[in-house]
Amino acid sequence: MITHIVFFKLKDRSPDSIQATAQVLTNMEGKIPVLKHIEVGLDILHQERSYDIALVTKFDSLEDLSAYDGHPLHLEVKKHMKEVLDGTSVCVDYQS
Repeated sequence: MITHIVFFKLKDRSPDSIQATAQVLTNMEGKIPVLKHIEVGLDILHQERSYDIALVTKFDSLEDLSAYDGHPLHLEVKKHMKEVLDGTSVCVDYQS
C-alpha cells in the first residue's frame, strides 16, 4: 500500500475558509476508484509553523497514485488548492 500525505497552509486561515477547503478535499471520498482511504484533518494548535489541513490518502500501488493524480476530480481539487494556498504544499509518499 502507498500512503500519500499532504500538508496545506492557506492564505485565508479563518475557520470558515479552512472548513470550505477541507470539504473540497473530503468531496473526493468514494468518487475516485483507486483512492482506497482518505482522511482530512484540521490543525488544532494554530501556531505560526502549523499547517492548516492534513490530507492522508492510501492507494494499492504507485500506478494507482499516478492515476489519482490525473483523475478529473483530483485535477479540479488541485486547481482549487492553487487558488487558496499560501505558497506550496508539502508531501510525503511512502510504502505502508
